[in-house]
Amino acid sequence: MKIVSIVGARPEFVQGAPVSRALRERGHHEVLVHTGQHYDYKMSQTFFDELGIPAPDHNLEVGSGAQGRQTGEMLGRLEAVLLQERPDAVIVRGDTNSTVAGALAAAKLHLPIAHVEAGERSFDRHMPEEINRVITDSISDLFFCVSQTAVRQLAAEGIGEGVFWTGDVMLDANLHNRPIARRHSDILARLGLTAQGYALATVHRAANTDDPARLANIVAALNRAPEPVIFPVHPRTRQALGRLGAAFAEHVRLIEPVGYFDMMVLEEHARLIATDSGGVQREAYFFGVPCLTLRDETEWTETVTAGWNVLAGNDPAHIAALWISHRPPAERPPIFGDGTAAQQIVRHLEAAQPLAFGRTRRRSALAAGGGAA
Repeated sequence: MKIVSIVGARPEFVQGAPVSRALRERGHHEVLVHTGQHYDYKMSQTFFDELGIPAPDHNLEVGSGAQGRQTGEMLGRLEAVLLQERPDAVIVRGDTNSTVAGALAAAKLHLPIAHVEAGERSFDRHMPEEINRVITDSISDLFFCVSQTAVRQLAAEGIGEGVFWTGDVMLDANLHNRPIARRHSDILARLGLTAQGYALATVHRAANTDDPARLANIVAALNRAPEPVIFPVHPRTRQALGRLGAAFAEHVRLIEPVGYFDMMVLEEHARLIATDSGGVQREAYFFGVPCLTLRDETEWTETVTAGWNVLAGNDPAHIAALWISHRPPAERPPIFGDGTAAQQIVRHLEAAQPLAFGRTRRRSALAAGGGAA
């Protein structure tokens, strides 16, 4: 079986590694395509290095840009790759512009699409990520769900065929890499930190970085934190903070983005995590670290229901109060599966071959030289 696997942003590198490993262990041919959505070393290549992901077979080097321009550039370049590679199926993951561009390119060529992390919804159409998820699920054939909530959401949208609860491949990656990170990362020593002696903050969502008022509120909230705060700053966030002229209190330490192993260690040993990242919300849950989500909604509602995550919004006083009062329960139910998601995904892909995938039972148009719109 030949699979084109599309990645483009930091969370997708993490999600991609376990599936790549499982595909190759089963003797399948994976063609890895990196769109270049995250393109600098700290946001991209360092993750490939640490996670042991093979070098991409195609690096499209799209780079940053406005939503429409970036997605359109990816779509054209991905179409050319798919026409060249003629895969049996295309894997996309998550909610990025790389995800929706990959799904659209595959759909227009009548190629089967497998969406890893299907069915998640924030119900906020102002978020580009939400649009990407909804569009991708509307044209996919196989749906690999992180949670039972996602399965139910797809059913509510009329999608029932080809839907599987596999659990979260990010949990697979976390369990596999946790002992490696502990051995290889010295980030606590480098920063002079002690376990449980600091909080960790991440901010990168456009809803926060592109809204000066919201970003100023988050800065104010971090400045009111009652403990040291380690803040690895995303390049886009750093630019937004510069435009804002943000000033931080002495206890808020802005550092450069860190690699996957360093980030794992910072997450595992933090007393609390404040973030707008979906991936970091889940990793906080994996490690059993209380989480404040700096948004008004989340796709990861199970973490909120379980009591380990709280929607904190962006009001500084509210965030400051939650910073002190949030105490999760003793139990953490296995809402994200058992750490075998990648193996389950590969088994479902194998079971779908050699028959055509999905609800439309469509055949590839590649034999005819491509698919016309």
